[in-house]
Amino acid sequence: MTNQTPRELGYHMPAEWEPHEATWLSWPHKEASWPGRFEPVPAVFVELTKHLSESELVRINVADEDFAERVRQLLLAGGVNLDRIRFHLNPTDDAWCRDHGPIYVVRNRDREGAAGRERAINDWGYNAWGGKYLPCDNDDVVPTRIAQEMGEVLFQPNIVLEGGSIDVNGQGTLLTTEACLLNPNRNPRLNRQQIEQYLKDYLGVTNILWLGDGIVGDDTDGHIDDLTRFVSADTVVTVIEEDPQDENFQPLKENYERLLEMKDQDGRPLRVLTMPMPGERYVEDQRVPMSYANFYIANKSVLVPTYRHANDAEACAILQSLFSDRRVIGIDCHDLIWGLGSIHCVTQQQPAIW
Repeated sequence: MTNQTPRELGYHMPAEWEPHEATWLSWPHKEASWPGRFEPVPAVFVELTKHLSESELVRINVADEDFAERVRQLLLAGGVNLDRIRFHLNPTDDAWCRDHGPIYVVRNRDREGAAGRERAINDWGYNAWGGKYLPCDNDDVVPTRIAQEMGEVLFQPNIVLEGGSIDVNGQGTLLTTEACLLNPNRNPRLNRQQIEQYLKDYLGVTNILWLGDGIVGDDTDGHIDDLTRFVSADTVVTVIEEDPQDENFQPLKENYERLLEMKDQDGRPLRVLTMPMPGERYVEDQRVPMSYANFYIANKSVLVPTYRHANDAEACAILQSLFSDRRVIGIDCHDLIWGLGSIHCVTQQQPAIW
């Protein structure tokens, strides 16, 4: 570790569409996260792994070698090429790797006259979304364990932050929400200005854009990755609810109106595009946070959650029009979403270095 911040050392968080070496997953095992409906969940992870491994390594956190072998057999049965899979013995409390996994930063360096890129890890504090799902001691140390295993430079910002609460364009602009980052269950001693300074110091951003509330049913207190995502350096796609009677209608409308007034790191207005929402669904009297914004950008594909809803095809078509260099693949998340998260929530990108 070093006393200097990533920003001082020239690091920044790259955009998700920049080249990956790998995608991290934490294999699901906590049945209580999907009460009464856990059985179909591992098959979703097999499907994700199969698509991801077509263009990058997939690194999977498991508790021990026995667990790794069980997962290995599932992947073989699913037709996954195991040459692209790496198992890492990192016990976890849950499967939401976006929030407990390593958040990487990179910097450009000259190597013997040739351009190169170096990588480091931020290990933010993790408290299971404000202490909702304790214990989380294993999840909290996953990034440090990975940094130690892989010999990565490690930074430890002394604040709580989840990966799903931020999205960046790789050029200096970061999107987040007031509902999550300003919630007193995360960093009660810090105000907005202080939190912004941490984001600037540890992610190398210069321009922080705040939306308001998240979607109904989101137990993270309003993660940005269910609302609005960068799809290029100057363009965001944001979800809109078309039914005025739906609880999501007003907060999503207000977020959209804020976006129309926002500018990037160079003072230019954002290009704001919209996607529909997949309606409402209740499981055991609880509304689940279905959103097409919870997609993941891999090296050669964009994996999009689908929900057996009429808007599935439209959402995939919109994203395909925005990612002409990648194949958009719909992943049925009807069962996964009962855990109150979807595709972006279970993935974490590892940027490529050279």
